Amino acid sequence: MSNDAAAVTADAQEIASDLAELRRAIHREPELGLVLPRTQEKVLGALDGLGLELTLGKSLNSVTGVLRGGRPGPTVLLRGDMDALPLRESAVHDVRVSDFDGVMHACGHDLHTSMLVGAARLLSARRESLAGNVLFMFQPGEEGEDGAGHMLAEGVLDAAGAAPDAAYAIHVFSNQIPRGVFSAKPGPLMASCADLRVTVRGRGGHGSSPFRANDPIPAACEMVVAIQTAVTRKFDIFDPVVVTVGSFHGGTKENIIPETVHFDATVRTFSQATQEKVRPVLVGLIEGIAHAHGLEAEVDFAGLYPVTVNDAAAVDTVERTVGELFGDQRFERLANPLAGAEDFSRVLQRVPGAMVFLGAAIDGRDVDTAPSNHSPQAAFDDSVLPDGAALLAQLALGHVG
Repeated sequence: MSNDAAAVTADAQEIASDLAELRRAIHREPELGLVLPRTQEKVLGALDGLGLELTLGKSLNSVTGVLRGGRPGPTVLLRGDMDALPLRESAVHDVRVSDFDGVMHACGHDLHTSMLVGAARLLSARRESLAGNVLFMFQPGEEGEDGAGHMLAEGVLDAAGAAPDAAYAIHVFSNQIPRGVFSAKPGPLMASCADLRVTVRGRGGHGSSPFRANDPIPAACEMVVAIQTAVTRKFDIFDPVVVTVGSFHGGTKENIIPETVHFDATVRTFSQATQEKVRPVLVGLIEGIAHAHGLEAEVDFAGLYPVTVNDAAAVDTVERTVGELFGDQRFERLANPLAGAEDFSRVLQRVPGAMVFLGAAIDGRDVDTAPSNHSPQAAFDDSVLPDGAALLAQLALGHVG
């Protein structure tokens, strides 16, 4: 088969119905975290007969596939994440509905998995013309379980016998980006994220006599306000920090001063330097406020994912490849990074490459107002599947074709 762009897009369209069927099957049986036996089984079935060297994860239900070309050459990695979210799906938008109550593919990972299967089919049909290897990374646990970190620890980058020379991934959006449009930017694309968990311990008592107790609630409230102020006073506004306190719990009744208050926050940064600085600033501020009130504070600051940084040359390659496949109008450069986080960042720390966004809003929805990823009403159009598969395949062919 030919490796030219027109042939790749035509071949992708020929398997579009198969990819949609796979996507719907995965959507009906979503699974959480690192343990995805049904999803793994579906992926293995879809890859059967393609001649890939397959390796299954030990600590997670990952699938790693290696396609060896007919001639030696570099290795390129393509990644698709497979896990779902703990959400109860709204059925108002589509006939595709989860069979598992309270679990839903609300972030499009079912599409990512199906597109990666499609790329494997397109590339395996061109095996003899390939000069190098393609490494397919089917990854569980992106949603807060660091599946990429687990796969790296288990040696995914060494699966082909040589470290990848480039790495690419696609992430779909149910809003923000017009359907069928690919988008990326060089440098920071997505934020790092960390979890900040704080427990403030005081001395309980009667609400009528706060001077006989040591109330942790006012101090905890002061901490919440202070950490918001700190991000505007301790950090460069052009290298921002986002802190959101999403959970605050303390007390049982209006006239009881509680012993403890607990709050949780997410902390997002856009550079390695700020990521390293933010912990001591916020932790020191919280501990200082506690000390000033004669209280104790237990502070847990746990980093989750680093900044997702796209290689500039890889983004140029993506833009050029999208133009070759679909026309220049199908690619847009993002002006700013997004504050979401991704564990593909761990791969991009070690391999130059790019994460690419793809609009996948369904008919009848305005991308500016449509429900977003992680909404129980999020919905994604199957029509983007062959285009995503074609782009992944053509990006790989740019290195090994």
